[in-house]
Amino acid sequence: MALDTAHSAFTLDRPADACAPRARTAEPVTPPFTFTPALKRELAPLYERVKHVVTPMEWVHYAPLVKAINELKVKRNAVILAHNYMTPEIFHCVGDFRGDSLQLAKEASRTDADVIVQAGVHFMAETSKLLSPDKTVLIPDPLAGCSLAASITPEDVRALRAAYPGVPIVTYVNTSAAVKAECDITCTSSNAVKIVESLGAPRVLLIPDEYLAKYVQTKTKVEIIAWKGHCEVHERFTGEEMEAMRAAEPGLKIIAHPECPPDVIAASDFTGSTAAMIDWVKTKRPPKVVLVTECSMASNVAAEAPDVEFIRPCNLCPHMKRISLEKIYEALLYNRYEVTVDAGVAEKARRAVERMVEASA
Repeated sequence: MALDTAHSAFTLDRPADACAPRARTAEPVTPPFTFTPALKRELAPLYERVKHVVTPMEWVHYAPLVKAINELKVKRNAVILAHNYMTPEIFHCVGDFRGDSLQLAKEASRTDADVIVQAGVHFMAETSKLLSPDKTVLIPDPLAGCSLAASITPEDVRALRAAYPGVPIVTYVNTSAAVKAECDITCTSSNAVKIVESLGAPRVLLIPDEYLAKYVQTKTKVEIIAWKGHCEVHERFTGEEMEAMRAAEPGLKIIAHPECPPDVIAASDFTGSTAAMIDWVKTKRPPKVVLVTECSMASNVAAEAPDVEFIRPCNLCPHMKRISLEKIYEALLYNRYEVTVDAGVAEKARRAVERMVEASA
């Protein structure tokens, strides 16, 4: 087994949707409402939230679906978990809980709702199911996978454990439940350093995101062994691109996610988790900023910070963009597509997540 200078192990090339089941086809459903002056007035408070990023022409299409979804949520005692990478009409207008994947799962575990609709990707729905085993968890499109989650399998983790006996394995939450079940503890981008150091070990495997692992290595004396998994959104950014944007936009502040390559992080003014990036913008209120991440997040933050100018390189996640208002409506209407996790896998994976929660307390 060959390692590079960053202690990275095996290299894989798997399709991005490998971690998600195949979807059934269905005819699209027309919502029971049309855009009328009365509906426009009724939903005016919701449109006020997104008017800076959603045009009036778009709202004519979205509003009937927003009303239908919000009514169905009440009938079904359901909540919608809206990830930061959802488009603004989902994030701000139908999402009951909004944030990163683990934050959403933790919020869902506290709710009295019977049904959870995951407006995100498949591994997030699995995590919600792990923390809410007695609730029905739906994902509007089961093909909403993740290149990072698909970059590693349970068999790979077992091979790593054999290759590095006694070395703890920390997995990013952006992995399948089956992978989590093979690991010792999970982490998020915001607590990865704390989790790694909580183990008290001189060396730690941090999988599957190579760039997150390299970033964590700059923040700790613990030796980090990385896997060559990448997020297909963040890996496309380059440091050269950042410098070109800075030269073209005097006064620009560059805020990067740690899933970005090291040269992007080096060119940035601030690096942090999704929540930290949002907090930085809301607190600092820079005149001009670029969020080096999935560009729907910039739209969602822009809706709450209209005084900030957002420069958008705009890399879209094709998997997140499988989730639409139409599919959310159909998920609630037809109770599809339900996410389940094998009981044995769930028990082990839940333990890895709970260990993280305890270590982060």
